[in-house]
Amino acid sequence: MKTYAVVDIETTGHSSKNGDRMLQFAVVFVRDWQIVQRYSTFIHPERAIPHFIQDLTGITDVDIADAQPFEAHAQKIYDLLQDCVFVAHNTDFDLPFLQAELKRVGLPLWRGQKIDTVELAKVLYPTALSYKLGDLAQELRIPLSQAHRADEDAEATAELLIASFNKLQTLPLNTIEQMHKLSFQLKTNIASLFFEVLAWKRQRISTEAQRYYHELALSQPVMQHTSTKEVSYPHTDDDKIQLMQSRWPHFEKRQAQFEMMDTIYATLTTKREVVIEASTGIGKTVGYLLPAVTYALQHHKKIAISVYTSHLLDQLYTEELPKVEQMLGVTIQKAVLKGKRHYIDLKKVRHQLAYPKLNYDETLTLMQVLNWLTTTTTGDVNEINVTGGGHLVIEKLRKDQESKRTTPFDYYHYAIAQSEQAQIIVTNHAMVLADAERERGLFSQVDGFIFDEAHQMVQSAMQQEACMLIYSDWKYYFGQIGTIEDERLFSAIVQVNETTHRVSQHTITQATRAFERMVTSFDQTLQQLMLIVKAHWQSTTEDKQLVFLDEITLPTMQNVAQNMQHFIDQARDISSQFSNEIVQLTEYEQHLLSEWRYAVQIIEDLLLQWDAISHPQKQQTTWLEVDRRGLLNSLRIIQKPIETAHTINHVIAPLRQQAALIWTSGTMTVPQNKTFITEQLGIDDDVALHQLQAPSSYYNGAQTFIVSDMPDIQKVSQQTYIEHVAHAITLTVRATKGRCFVLFTSQDMLKKTVELIDESGLLQDYMLFAQGVTSGSRMRILQSFQKFSHAVLFGTNSFWEGVDVPGDALASVIVVRLPFSTPNAPLFKARSAKLTAAGSNAFQQLALPEAILRFKQGFGRLIRSSHDKGAFIVLDRRIETKSYGASFIKALPEIKVYKVSLTDMVLQLENWYNKKDEEN
Repeated sequence: MKTYAVVDIETTGHSSKNGDRMLQFAVVFVRDWQIVQRYSTFIHPERAIPHFIQDLTGITDVDIADAQPFEAHAQKIYDLLQDCVFVAHNTDFDLPFLQAELKRVGLPLWRGQKIDTVELAKVLYPTALSYKLGDLAQELRIPLSQAHRADEDAEATAELLIASFNKLQTLPLNTIEQMHKLSFQLKTNIASLFFEVLAWKRQRISTEAQRYYHELALSQPVMQHTSTKEVSYPHTDDDKIQLMQSRWPHFEKRQAQFEMMDTIYATLTTKREVVIEASTGIGKTVGYLLPAVTYALQHHKKIAISVYTSHLLDQLYTEELPKVEQMLGVTIQKAVLKGKRHYIDLKKVRHQLAYPKLNYDETLTLMQVLNWLTTTTTGDVNEINVTGGGHLVIEKLRKDQESKRTTPFDYYHYAIAQSEQAQIIVTNHAMVLADAERERGLFSQVDGFIFDEAHQMVQSAMQQEACMLIYSDWKYYFGQIGTIEDERLFSAIVQVNETTHRVSQHTITQATRAFERMVTSFDQTLQQLMLIVKAHWQSTTEDKQLVFLDEITLPTMQNVAQNMQHFIDQARDISSQFSNEIVQLTEYEQHLLSEWRYAVQIIEDLLLQWDAISHPQKQQTTWLEVDRRGLLNSLRIIQKPIETAHTINHVIAPLRQQAALIWTSGTMTVPQNKTFITEQLGIDDDVALHQLQAPSSYYNGAQTFIVSDMPDIQKVSQQTYIEHVAHAITLTVRATKGRCFVLFTSQDMLKKTVELIDESGLLQDYMLFAQGVTSGSRMRILQSFQKFSHAVLFGTNSFWEGVDVPGDALASVIVVRLPFSTPNAPLFKARSAKLTAAGSNAFQQLALPEAILRFKQGFGRLIRSSHDKGAFIVLDRRIETKSYGASFIKALPEIKVYKVSLTDMVLQLENWYNKKDEEN
């Protein structure tokens, strides 16, 4: 019977080598899957605790005032851990730090087995949104009142270990056997847990109600039942209020929301088209879901709701639609419909499992997939939270355009079948746009479309027609195939063929030569392009050099295409000969063939990409980007359409003949140019546009400050402006005690500002998170920012919209400069040139409207509920000195706007936030 010592430590920093020391040690002992003992103690680090560590842990100098240094605790800690399995949430931090401290005081290193609950959680909770301890605890309902305290964290980690063991016991025997076989390749000793459960499971009589595809255990399908209850649309305000209060007892009437409901219901009934700009605060989602659901049930019709992001799509299906169902007291048939590549291909999973030489990422991801298959009802691989190289593994397991329906449990076809029966379909813009290319349209029976985040349909169309060649990706794909000497995929095919002789030697030789010619011609052509880029080199402080491909003619580009096609032809011959055999392929051979076909499909896709880039159309612009240091590995070729209206109209025009169309978003207009977005969407001028604004009281907590004594950005050097910006940010952050977004339009300016602030040390007590500087995705940076009250987040383009930080987590938003597009940005430059050639004013028709939309979106980050308070601060004086500045102010809700000096603004902020703190 093993004893598990679940350990957590708090430290002054991440590196014991650099002098960081332990603040707190805690261990919780688990035996027979029960907590049997606890021990924790504060440890004096013999140095001051950094402010951000105090902020993170809540441990102050007062807490450790009477504590002893590590030397006084070392022997007891060492003795406690003997003969135990060491468990921690991220053993790669806790155990090495502890070992370093033991070594420092002269004790031997701890020896034994270890289990990392991060690794274990990834395997057993593959759909968890995050593997941070606090997030897992919340999801699994494990008590954790004060995260980042060693005693609390150790207790929660022990509960997580027990919960994981219990979860493991619920898995089907087949799945446990497969996962146990794979688990020996993991980094920690999790295999022992699988063996323990496996031994116990084999002694029990199986009562598992699973379905299977060969040896893969799958979940049972969920049957949907439609409510037979009659519903009617609540036409009067009183009816709406009564209905809303049945779900939200404290609901207060919002007239704009009711107007939106009535407009949408009337549009669905008359099969017309309408555009609705609905500001934050009116309840837009329920505003369109309620009329959509009641109309679908009343008239036995099908309604499709299309959104831009997968996050909103899943939120609609799992959270928002059930709320409306509960409100109406009905159950509707609903379906999520995504593109084929969102779904898992079970045949590919089997082939991957048969491969004998799996690396760590492949092993971990396959274990996640095996577990997930026992519970998923959709087969949507986006449900799995993979990290690192796991993304590449998932890419291999997705269905592709060549994937046929090979099993009764084909998840993609199941989703289509569900959508054919559904009354409400939730999908995304990309799926709607791709429908025009399908032989049999999936939306031909839809009676009404609601496009939420409608302005992003432009971006979806842009992405649909965009093409991007990334040199490093191409080299990676070539490397995965390899030559016959590289011990890669091609080599593996040849080795198997040496005993089976399925593929002729002539074909192998031809394919080898074709592969070498393809790679050589590609490298030579890209090197020539790099020389051309250097010939166009410009003096710039930006991170990237840009050159339009329209200015370049290179005959060798056609040679690359010919060599790629020749290799594809030879590779297809290998596939055909390898599989054209009466003797059935072994599992390993099937896996190799699947991998080979997948690799050939990638080369075919790359050829299409190369052809598009080599022969740009009139309505497209193509350019090269390369790192300022001139590294070939950084080279990218990007192609985008100059306009998207024709792409969107190609899809939407047929839908107008059959269905009602509702376009809605929080940003559909700009002052003096209400049709800026609708024109790009191809919507006629005579389509009604409704602008619905939340009541002014919703923004009572917002104030706008225009800093009047900043230098004119167009009259000083960038360095001088950055110095003033850094000073203004520093004073603002200290006045509001952090919780600040700083929005830039240039990554270069962001980086230099952060470096200057960092060097000054004036914000050393604050956590600084910067896009492009701090590692991690946009959402990871945002989540990290929200965990600290004394924090600042510096962001560029993608932080101007789609980022929610409700409540006190955000106190201010600083706009460093008005968000005009960079004049030399390739797409903007091409669109401007086209407008100018047509006799239009590119600034008024393009640059200004785009900037105002981003400005509105930037303000939208600040106030996400009627209880939010915050300051919107503009440092760019052009908002008051230029004639167009009034248009930016007019785009904001009717809130107080103060034009003040930096000193006066700081005083007002200090008074305001001190008052807020007193009220709280």
